Amino acid sequence: GSRLMPYSGNAKRGRLDPAGSSPPKEINTTERDGIMTKARIDETLEFYPLNLAVMTVSDTRDEATDTSGGLLIARAGAAGHTIVARQIVKDEVSAIRETVARWVADPGIDVILTTGGTGFSPRDVTPEAIRPLFSREMDGFSTVFHHVSLGTVGISTLQSRAFAGQAGETFIFCVPGSTGACRDAWDHVFAFELNSRYRPCSLVGQIERYRGICP
Repeated sequence: GSRLMPYSGNAKRGRLDPAGSSPPKEINTTERDGIMTKARIDETLEFYPLNLAVMTVSDTRDEATDTSGGLLIARAGAAGHTIVARQIVKDEVSAIRETVARWVADPGIDVILTTGGTGFSPRDVTPEAIRPLFSREMDGFSTVFHHVSLGTVGISTLQSRAFAGQAGETFIFCVPGSTGACRDAWDHVFAFELNSRYRPCSLVGQIERYRGICP
Protein backbone atom coordinates (compact mmCIF):
# COMPACT_ATOMS: atom_id res chain seq x y z
CA GLY A 1 0.00 0.00 0.00
CA SER A 2 1.19 3.51 -0.66
CA ARG A 3 2.30 5.76 2.18
CA LEU A 4 1.71 9.44 1.62
CA MET A 5 3.62 12.36 3.03
CA PRO A 6 1.40 14.77 4.96
CA TYR A 7 -0.14 17.40 2.75
CA SER A 8 -2.91 19.92 2.73
CA GLY A 9 -6.05 18.91 0.89
CA ASN A 10 -6.28 22.45 -0.52
CA ALA A 11 -3.14 21.89 -2.58
CA LYS A 12 -4.73 18.95 -4.38
CA ARG A 13 -8.23 20.22 -4.41
CA GLY A 14 -8.72 20.97 -8.08
CA ARG A 15 -7.87 17.38 -9.02
CA LEU A 16 -9.32 15.51 -6.09
CA ASP A 17 -12.65 17.25 -5.63
CA PRO A 18 -14.35 16.90 -9.02
CA ALA A 19 -17.60 18.33 -7.73
CA GLY A 20 -15.82 21.62 -7.09
CA SER A 21 -17.77 22.20 -3.90
CA SER A 22 -16.27 23.33 -0.62
CA PRO A 23 -16.74 21.69 2.77
CA PRO A 24 -19.45 23.31 4.84
CA LYS A 25 -18.45 26.19 7.05
CA GLU A 26 -18.61 25.18 10.67
CA ILE A 27 -21.13 27.45 12.30
CA ASN A 28 -21.73 27.85 16.01
CA THR A 29 -25.40 27.27 16.59
CA THR A 30 -27.73 26.41 19.41
CA GLU A 31 -30.87 26.05 17.31
CA ARG A 32 -31.70 23.67 14.50
CA ASP A 33 -35.09 23.35 12.84
CA GLY A 34 -36.60 25.32 15.71
CA ILE A 35 -35.23 22.92 18.32
CA MET A 36 -32.63 24.07 20.80
CA THR A 37 -29.57 21.86 20.79
CA LYS A 38 -26.16 21.75 22.44
CA ALA A 39 -24.54 20.50 19.21
CA ARG A 40 -22.09 23.08 17.96
CA ILE A 41 -18.50 23.82 16.95
CA ASP A 42 -16.77 25.59 19.83
CA GLU A 43 -14.05 27.57 18.10
CA THR A 44 -12.48 28.51 21.43
CA LEU A 45 -11.26 24.93 21.82
CA GLU A 46 -8.06 23.52 20.34
CA PHE A 47 -8.22 21.52 17.12
CA TYR A 48 -6.47 18.13 17.31
CA PRO A 49 -5.68 16.67 13.86
CA LEU A 50 -6.11 12.98 13.11
CA ASN A 51 -4.04 10.61 10.99
CA LEU A 52 -6.34 9.06 8.39
CA ALA A 53 -6.03 6.20 5.92
CA VAL A 54 -8.35 6.06 2.91
CA MET A 55 -9.19 2.87 1.04
CA THR A 56 -11.22 2.68 -2.15
CA VAL A 57 -12.75 -0.71 -2.96
CA SER A 58 -13.12 -1.08 -6.70
CA ASP A 59 -12.31 -3.47 -9.52
CA THR A 60 -11.96 -0.67 -12.07
CA ARG A 61 -10.71 2.58 -10.53
CA ASP A 62 -7.19 3.93 -10.29
CA GLU A 63 -6.00 7.09 -8.56
CA ALA A 64 -6.82 9.19 -11.63
CA THR A 65 -10.45 8.03 -11.72
CA ASP A 66 -11.01 7.57 -7.99
CA THR A 67 -13.15 10.65 -7.42
CA SER A 68 -14.70 9.23 -4.25
CA GLY A 69 -11.47 8.51 -2.42
CA GLY A 70 -10.15 11.76 -3.83
CA LEU A 71 -13.01 13.72 -2.32
CA LEU A 72 -12.45 12.19 1.12
CA ILE A 73 -8.74 13.01 0.91
CA ALA A 74 -9.42 16.58 -0.20
CA ARG A 75 -12.02 17.16 2.50
CA ALA A 76 -9.81 15.66 5.22
CA GLY A 77 -6.80 17.72 4.20
CA ALA A 78 -8.84 20.92 4.03
CA ALA A 79 -10.16 20.20 7.53
CA GLY A 80 -6.60 19.98 8.90
CA HIS A 81 -6.17 16.22 9.17
CA THR A 82 -3.24 14.24 7.76
CA ILE A 83 -3.56 11.51 5.13
CA VAL A 84 -0.92 8.91 5.95
CA ALA A 85 -2.01 6.10 3.62
CA ARG A 86 -4.16 5.55 0.56
CA GLN A 87 -4.87 2.36 -1.34
CA ILE A 88 -7.24 1.09 -4.01
CA VAL A 89 -8.08 -2.59 -3.62
CA LYS A 90 -10.17 -5.04 -5.63
CA ASP A 91 -13.58 -6.22 -4.47
CA GLU A 92 -12.01 -9.25 -2.81
CA VAL A 93 -12.58 -10.17 0.85
CA SER A 94 -8.96 -11.19 1.39
CA ALA A 95 -7.49 -8.04 -0.16
CA ILE A 96 -9.82 -5.73 1.75
CA ARG A 97 -9.32 -7.47 5.09
CA GLU A 98 -5.55 -7.69 4.70
CA THR A 99 -5.23 -3.96 4.00
CA VAL A 100 -7.49 -2.91 6.86
CA ALA A 101 -5.83 -5.32 9.32
CA ARG A 102 -2.41 -3.92 8.39
CA TRP A 103 -3.62 -0.37 8.97
CA VAL A 104 -5.25 -1.31 12.28
CA ALA A 105 -1.86 -2.62 13.44
CA ASP A 106 -0.18 0.67 12.51
CA PRO A 107 -0.09 2.98 15.57
CA GLY A 108 0.31 5.94 13.23
CA ILE A 109 -3.25 5.56 11.89
CA ASP A 110 -6.15 6.84 13.99
CA VAL A 111 -9.10 6.43 11.62
CA ILE A 112 -9.72 4.41 8.46
CA LEU A 113 -12.21 5.57 5.84
CA THR A 114 -13.31 3.15 3.12
CA THR A 115 -15.48 3.82 0.11
CA GLY A 116 -17.10 1.21 -2.10
CA GLY A 117 -18.38 -2.34 -1.84
CA THR A 118 -21.26 -1.64 0.54
CA GLY A 119 -24.17 -2.35 -1.81
CA PHE A 120 -25.93 -5.54 -2.89
CA SER A 121 -24.21 -6.50 -6.12
CA PRO A 122 -22.44 -9.89 -6.09
CA ARG A 123 -19.03 -8.18 -5.84
CA ASP A 124 -19.98 -5.92 -2.90
CA VAL A 125 -18.17 -7.59 0.01
CA THR A 126 -16.76 -4.76 2.14
CA PRO A 127 -19.02 -5.51 5.17
CA GLU A 128 -18.17 -9.22 4.99
CA ALA A 129 -14.46 -8.40 4.80
CA ILE A 130 -14.24 -5.82 7.60
CA ARG A 131 -16.90 -6.65 10.19
CA PRO A 132 -15.02 -9.73 11.48
CA LEU A 133 -12.19 -7.39 12.51
CA PHE A 134 -14.44 -5.31 14.78
CA SER A 135 -14.32 -5.51 18.53
CA ARG A 136 -17.27 -3.11 18.69
CA GLU A 137 -19.71 -1.83 16.08
CA MET A 138 -20.87 1.79 15.93
CA ASP A 139 -24.55 1.16 15.22
CA GLY A 140 -25.45 4.84 15.24
CA PHE A 141 -23.29 5.67 12.24
CA SER A 142 -25.46 3.69 9.84
CA THR A 143 -28.56 5.37 11.25
CA VAL A 144 -27.13 8.87 10.88
CA PHE A 145 -25.73 8.20 7.41
CA HIS A 146 -29.05 6.87 6.14
CA HIS A 147 -30.83 9.89 7.61
CA VAL A 148 -28.52 12.19 5.64
CA SER A 149 -28.65 10.05 2.51
CA LEU A 150 -32.44 9.98 2.57
CA GLY A 151 -32.36 13.69 1.87
CA THR A 152 -30.18 13.31 -1.23
CA VAL A 153 -31.05 9.97 -2.85
CA GLY A 154 -34.37 9.22 -1.18
CA ILE A 155 -35.43 5.65 -0.50
CA SER A 156 -32.52 4.44 -2.65
CA THR A 157 -30.48 4.79 0.54
CA LEU A 158 -31.85 1.35 1.47
CA GLN A 159 -29.43 -0.16 -1.04
CA SER A 160 -26.46 0.99 1.03
CA ARG A 161 -24.93 -1.08 3.83
CA ALA A 162 -22.81 1.75 5.23
CA PHE A 163 -21.38 0.81 8.64
CA ALA A 164 -18.67 1.64 11.16
CA GLY A 165 -16.91 0.18 14.14
CA GLN A 166 -13.73 -0.14 16.15
CA ALA A 167 -10.92 -2.65 15.63
CA GLY A 168 -8.34 -2.46 18.37
CA GLU A 169 -7.86 1.26 18.95
CA THR A 170 -8.71 2.20 15.36
CA PHE A 171 -12.07 3.54 14.21
CA ILE A 172 -13.24 2.40 10.76
CA PHE A 173 -15.99 4.02 8.68
CA CYS A 174 -17.26 2.36 5.49
CA VAL A 175 -19.41 4.31 3.03
CA PRO A 176 -20.71 3.68 -0.49
CA GLY A 177 -18.56 4.15 -3.55
CA SER A 178 -20.33 7.11 -5.13
CA THR A 179 -18.81 10.56 -4.87
CA GLY A 180 -22.16 11.88 -3.64
CA ALA A 181 -22.27 9.38 -0.79
CA CYS A 182 -18.73 10.34 0.25
CA ARG A 183 -19.72 13.99 0.15
CA ASP A 184 -22.78 13.29 2.32
CA ALA A 185 -20.68 11.31 4.79
CA TRP A 186 -17.96 13.92 5.12
CA ASP A 187 -20.01 17.11 5.04
CA HIS A 188 -22.71 15.91 7.43
CA VAL A 189 -20.94 13.39 9.68
CA PHE A 190 -17.13 13.26 9.54
CA ALA A 191 -16.67 17.04 9.37
CA PHE A 192 -18.17 17.25 12.84
CA GLU A 193 -17.52 13.95 14.61
CA LEU A 194 -13.83 14.06 13.60
CA ASN A 195 -13.51 17.67 14.75
CA SER A 196 -12.19 17.89 18.31
CA ARG A 197 -14.04 21.19 18.80
CA TYR A 198 -17.47 19.64 18.21
CA ARG A 199 -19.63 19.76 21.32
CA PRO A 200 -21.00 18.11 23.37
CA CYS A 201 -18.39 15.54 22.30
CA SER A 202 -16.42 14.29 19.32
CA LEU A 203 -14.81 10.99 18.46
CA VAL A 204 -11.37 12.55 18.86
CA GLY A 205 -11.56 12.18 22.63
CA GLN A 206 -11.81 8.40 22.11
CA ILE A 207 -8.61 8.23 20.06
CA GLU A 208 -5.94 6.59 22.21
CA ARG A 209 -3.28 9.29 21.89
CA TYR A 210 -5.78 12.05 22.72
CA ARG A 211 -7.48 10.45 25.72
CA GLY A 212 -7.20 12.74 28.72
CA ILE A 213 -6.14 15.61 26.47
CA CYS A 214 -9.15 16.20 24.24
CA PRO A 215 -12.47 16.26 26.14
